[in-house]
Amino acid sequence: MEISAICRRDRISKQNEVAIIIRLYHNGIVRKITSGLRIKVDYWDFDNNCLKNGIPNQEHLQYLLDKQIQEFKKRELEYKIQGKNYSIDDIIGIKKKPAMTVEEYFQKIINELSDLGRLNTRDKYKFTLSSLNKFRSTKISFTDMDFQFLKDYEMFLRKSGLADNSIATKFSTLKSVFNKALEEEIFVCNKNPFKKFKVGSLWTSTRKRAINKETISQLSRLDLSVVNACPKSYLELARDIFMFSYLTAGINFKDIAFLKYANIENNRIYYVRHKTKKMLTFNLLPEARKILDKYSKTDAEEDDYIFPILDKKIHVTEQQIFDRIQKVRGRINKSLGYISEAMNLKHHLTTYVARHSFATVLKRSGVNIGIISELMGHANLATTEIYLDGFEEKQVEQAMQHLV
Repeated sequence: MEISAICRRDRISKQNEVAIIIRLYHNGIVRKITSGLRIKVDYWDFDNNCLKNGIPNQEHLQYLLDKQIQEFKKRELEYKIQGKNYSIDDIIGIKKKPAMTVEEYFQKIINELSDLGRLNTRDKYKFTLSSLNKFRSTKISFTDMDFQFLKDYEMFLRKSGLADNSIATKFSTLKSVFNKALEEEIFVCNKNPFKKFKVGSLWTSTRKRAINKETISQLSRLDLSVVNACPKSYLELARDIFMFSYLTAGINFKDIAFLKYANIENNRIYYVRHKTKKMLTFNLLPEARKILDKYSKTDAEEDDYIFPILDKKIHVTEQQIFDRIQKVRGRINKSLGYISEAMNLKHHLTTYVARHSFATVLKRSGVNIGIISELMGHANLATTEIYLDGFEEKQVEQAMQHLV
């Protein structure tokens, strides 16, 4: 262990004084402990890290400083004589908390997310923890998670039949937990396995989920009586939610569920997007207004929900609201699936397709991506790009003709 006394030039007080700090270094870890001694800045030799000769009370100051340094050296010697391993904190006298296991730290984050009401994110962490426990016990230290651990976990997920993006989601969550634990000094990391294991390489491009204006028009005119798989009321709500999302800048299902009468004023919609906390506002198109009017009640109060998804008297707690939104979204997407089959669509419609379609239709109409991004409430343009469909097949075919 290396022990020395230092003073910092950047910590000079208004009285032109500096504190003498005792610096300890052991196994790559540095600790700085105040000695309790302060001297005039001119009394310290910064080049040699020692008191200057001839300063007032030099002998007494040196005695006090040496006494503290010798005490640390004495503690180190005791460990060596007993043949015990020791850390720098053992020498300083800091009692270390028992290191949290991977499972304990995961659970800590899960509990925090529950308290914050971020239940979707909470469930993502819960699913990742459950997956890890199926692979191997998480009652281990983060230091046990080396590069080979990550490779073995990836192989386990692939053998379990998970798609690339599902695997990438698990690893993104695991990496986030690992880095948070590292920041909170839950463990000391000599070699971060995620520097070698590239999570980004796991992601693969997915087919863009968007339909064109012609299909949107067909959907709006579809006679729902031809769909016999579920009650007409379910089908109507499913189509109305899809169309409303498409007509209102791709507002997502959760934000639709939370829409209240107070969010509509002078034919404008005002709402704060749950995901980004951004305030969004825009005029309602006549078609969107018609859908709102269909579900509006004349005796409703300002804080009542507009759509028949949430009820303020029934869905009170965060968990009740979360469960209800999940249940209704599932029912609506299932109904949209039946509608898709009736329309002979290649891919099923979902509430998410409505959001993608809004962005893609505007892009194809020549609308600036910055405007699309603003309307969607994205934090940056890169996120908007994900939603935008690729070039039309005809455009690609025409471009390829230039090759011959």
